[in-house]
Amino acid sequence: MLQAVRNGFSGAPPERLGIAVSGGGDSVALLHILSRCFDPDRLAAATVDHGLRPEAAQEAEAVAAQAAALGIAHATLRWSGWDGEGNLQDQARRARYRLLADWARAAGLGAVALAHTSDDQAETFVMRLSRAAGVDGLAAMQPRRVVLGVPFLRPALGLSRAALRAYLTRNGLSWAEDPSNQDDAFGRIRARRALELLEDTGLTAEALVRVADNMARARDALDQCTTDAAQEVAKIRHGAVLLEPAGFAALPEEIARRILLRAIGWVAGAEYPPRRAPLAELLAAMRQGNPAGTLGGCRILRNGAGLWICREYAAVRDVTARPGDIWDNRWRLTGPNGHGCEIRAMGRSGLEQCPDWRDIGLPRPALLASPSVWEGDHLVAAPAAGRPEQWCATLAVAEDGFFAAPLSH
Repeated sequence: MLQAVRNGFSGAPPERLGIAVSGGGDSVALLHILSRCFDPDRLAAATVDHGLRPEAAQEAEAVAAQAAALGIAHATLRWSGWDGEGNLQDQARRARYRLLADWARAAGLGAVALAHTSDDQAETFVMRLSRAAGVDGLAAMQPRRVVLGVPFLRPALGLSRAALRAYLTRNGLSWAEDPSNQDDAFGRIRARRALELLEDTGLTAEALVRVADNMARARDALDQCTTDAAQEVAKIRHGAVLLEPAGFAALPEEIARRILLRAIGWVAGAEYPPRRAPLAELLAAMRQGNPAGTLGGCRILRNGAGLWICREYAAVRDVTARPGDIWDNRWRLTGPNGHGCEIRAMGRSGLEQCPDWRDIGLPRPALLASPSVWEGDHLVAAPAAGRPEQWCATLAVAEDGFFAAPLSH
């Protein structure tokens, strides 16, 4: 079992590794296994207390005690962001990743290990199948996923929940059981029940994991085709993606869809892709050469001989940063004297102070959402609109991120 977990790092574990430990059986087992795989000084553990159950604080304390006994530093991360509205599980999951990513960066960790098992993989497959997911969705969970710049690894994805429970029992280790694991109100628990019913038909968790692996290989092939096609039909222009209409229209629909998803994700820095229906509607319009609208924080339009995917002004209208800091998670502006200045979107008032903006070759909507330097209501510099004034705007995200980034799950 230890070797199976070691193999989950593909021979290249980070120098310092975080471990997300809820206190449940899977994560407690992973904590102990990793303490035997690596020097405890290289490890750190964290428990997210969502504040939704009175027992959660006590469970976090129990994890802290287990980690201390292994010589592993531990932190409890608390979330108090749910207002009773919306999808609780989805909001809690997003908050969990955000808290863990912030903790990992602050602690100097190279990655965070998650305790997802092959059973979780099969349940994810069933859940996505019920939503009529495509190849990417049915590939289920990847062994590695980057969230907010932090790699999250799943080294136990090849092990079953039963195998980890057996490990705990053999080693006399205790764990907590979350009562929500018996609540059919949650989609994952309904998927777990469905798997139990399907076993007699031969649709076992192991079989569905193999299907997910097959889908993952198909996804990887599609990603490579998408990269090749993007290099033929797409260019980057001051943080926007410019597509050649005829070449884009000639692509197979699935490849064109993936290029559009990559463009929206790269331009807006979105963690999750837009919904399928509006994306399909936009894609159809783009392939006919006449798109117009917004999606996922991006503005999509035809301008001159190209199709443009640029940042939407409404999405960045209220975003500010200090000179030298990252603006909109993408741009860094530096110049000769930034005292008293702030970085804001250009907007209409800024563009009015750039009389030569039409000579730049960027669409007006792209310029409206571009970063510029302000001192109060006075425009100090607008590098994208022909008024650099010795200021430089550089992308903090690599252009390769559009051409080579696969979709993550």
